Amino acid sequence: MSEPIDEALEKTRVLGAIEFQSAVLVRNLEMIRRRGDLYVEVDRAGYLLLRMLDARGPMDISALAGALGLDPSTTGRQVNAVQKAGFVKRTTATTDRRRSVIALTDRGIGAMDAVRRRRLDGTADMLDEWSEADLQQLATVFSRYNEAIVQLYLSSEREHSADRGAHGDREGAVSDS
Repeated sequence: MSEPIDEALEKTRVLGAIEFQSAVLVRNLEMIRRRGDLYVEVDRAGYLLLRMLDARGPMDISALAGALGLDPSTTGRQVNAVQKAGFVKRTTATTDRRRSVIALTDRGIGAMDAVRRRRLDGTADMLDEWSEADLQQLATVFSRYNEAIVQLYLSSEREHSADRGAHGDREGAVSDS
């Protein structure tokens, strides 16, 4: 009978270690952001937006917001900022002239690539002593961890948004143009 209790205690201990290391990771990433010159061309939010457009191609605000796990109003503000910098352009959607489609510009690709190079160089320096197997394991576990976050929080956000919509609450609804 003590085996299930021991397993439960061990799982609690391991989850506690993961929780603590997650907090340390967030602090360390924030420290790197504050002390480094990673985001000279574009800030972190803009960088992620540019990376998403690079990975998935042009899309409207709603699709981009969904891909980033943000609400459309936040995404719209981020798009406006990177558009002012010349990193993205808006064009009218061919299927619905009321919608605009956001696409990377050459300037946006250049800014994104510069940030990506610095991030990759820093990561390579930091993990230089790690074996290929350890690097692969870290990449796999990071991907699973990030997917679990998306599944838990993005899925519940979508359900929460659907519940608001079902009750006629249009809070946060914005135009994507």
